[in-house]
Amino acid sequence: MIQVLVLTGFGINCERETAHTFQRAGGEPLLIHLNDLIEKPDYLDKSKILAIPGGFSFGDDIASGRILANRLRYRLEKPLQKFINDGKLIIGICNGFQVMVKMGILPLFQKEFKQLVTLTHNNSGRFEDRWVHLNINISSPCIWTKGIENIELPVRHGEGKFIARDDIVLKQLKENYQIVIQYAKKDKSLAKGEYPANPNGSIDDIAGICDPSGRIFGLMPHPEAFWDAKLHPLWHRLQLKGSGDGLKIFENGVSFANSHL
Repeated sequence: MIQVLVLTGFGINCERETAHTFQRAGGEPLLIHLNDLIEKPDYLDKSKILAIPGGFSFGDDIASGRILANRLRYRLEKPLQKFINDGKLIIGICNGFQVMVKMGILPLFQKEFKQLVTLTHNNSGRFEDRWVHLNINISSPCIWTKGIENIELPVRHGEGKFIARDDIVLKQLKENYQIVIQYAKKDKSLAKGEYPANPNGSIDDIAGICDPSGRIFGLMPHPEAFWDAKLHPLWHRLQLKGSGDGLKIFENGVSFANSHL
């Protein structure tokens, strides 16, 4: 089975949901505390997928994800670089996405950890906890979203507004098809910045991006919160049954790792 290293500790609080969803997808999750990973980075050698779950790492002090990002970058940069160079997979969800952009693991244009984008305070000035409609860029190389065109997922964040350092970075994201997920309206048209379809004011409605290879993926919405149809707030009214749409993202990751690693 594909071993999935699921990071935990210091305020990460969605690790069990993330591990459970990977297990449902056919993976073998291993919950590892950040301190244990720093002490024994060879856990990464034994794993094919790294998951950085959502939560409030280090209490979101300074800025969401900043402290965890610094810990990972300056204590585990070389092992993580090797993990990436070996073609392995990484997914960061909500706080995990914030960590990834602030440590420079996304968008990873030149295979070096360099911060070029960020996630900052929502335009609404408050914590947003709601379900959103999302469009998937089918031209993206992202392996995690293959076979998905539209999806509904919940967001739960106070700092989810995606912005790029400048227009050059944004242009490169578009040209590389690294913009994977965008906030949309119920009719599947893009939100175009309109609240609450775009819950945070992200530029170009960006909800998630990947690296140029498509193996490293970060997103603000929570796919692990929709592994079962009954987790949707309207499951009864819509007569939803079986697996939730979020499970497909995890199945894609495990399937790719099985066939390529």
